[in-house]
Amino acid sequence: MKFFWIILSVICLLIASLFIGAVHIEPGQVLDALLRKGEDDAINFIILGSRFPQAMTALLAGAALAVSGLMMQTMFRNPLAGPSILGISSGANLGVALVMLLMGSSVTIGSLAFSGYVSIIIGAFAGSILIMGLLILLSTVLRNDLMLIITGVLIGYLTSSIITLLNYSASAHGVQSYIMWGMGTFNSVSLNQLPVFAIIVVIGLVLSLILVKPLNALLLGDDYARSLGIPIKTVRNLLLLATGILTAVTTAFCGPVAFIGLAVPHIARMIWRTDNHRVLMPATMLVGSAVALLCCIISVLPSAGIAPINAVTPLIGVPVILYVVIRRR
Repeated sequence: MKFFWIILSVICLLIASLFIGAVHIEPGQVLDALLRKGEDDAINFIILGSRFPQAMTALLAGAALAVSGLMMQTMFRNPLAGPSILGISSGANLGVALVMLLMGSSVTIGSLAFSGYVSIIIGAFAGSILIMGLLILLSTVLRNDLMLIITGVLIGYLTSSIITLLNYSASAHGVQSYIMWGMGTFNSVSLNQLPVFAIIVVIGLVLSLILVKPLNALLLGDDYARSLGIPIKTVRNLLLLATGILTAVTTAFCGPVAFIGLAVPHIARMIWRTDNHRVLMPATMLVGSAVALLCCIISVLPSAGIAPINAVTPLIGVPVILYVVIRRR
């Protein structure tokens, strides 16, 4: 019954995000645009070219970040672990900083040249994949998950240092563009880019669902998991791969969206009152989509203009994290 209500909530929020926006449009005109009967090109573009891809991006990104947070919290048995704990988001930040602050928002690969938002996506994805590959390589050497966390934190400090140096020597326009990207948005995926974004996210989510059984075994400790025949190293690498794919693609297209990956798994646990990943994994996906859609709607309310996503997500994430910290002391 709980799944029915959360699915209904996601559907309602998805529909509401098509009708609510910074520009007021009559419901009849929205329906005409969705049914491709509208004659106003401006309204058609707002609905089909802006609000629809924005809503689908929020739905997919919310699920991706929430599942990434759940896998990290289970893998490290740490309730405050999130998608950014391993430095994958920091790699994306560094890639975007290099493109915006050093290369003038253009990337050349062989005879191909990319500029604008395409170059930013390439930089973010390349930075994320590079850090993810490094972590998978180190995971074959580091047997302790704690050492892997420390390595991720150190990578984050190193990338922050490099970004600070790039900001210091960059132009004012470049610094402003990088800061705006860092605020996060679900409005950056165009209708043409949406299929690519969706396919990569779905691949990461399917890989996460495949890892449900090993995740349940890891809850009881590595020794118990080994006794069940779970290959710990292989599972850890697959968890890193799934988290890396989901975090990389979301950060590349939407920027470093905060709190969803950290707070949503706890919301799902509080609603379903279980640690069984057969229930918790799909529940976390749905709650993540619902929270992201809600934040997306709040960010484009007519009274708020168009606010950055990272200005809205703390309103939901901070109370949840404070509750978890106080409850677990």
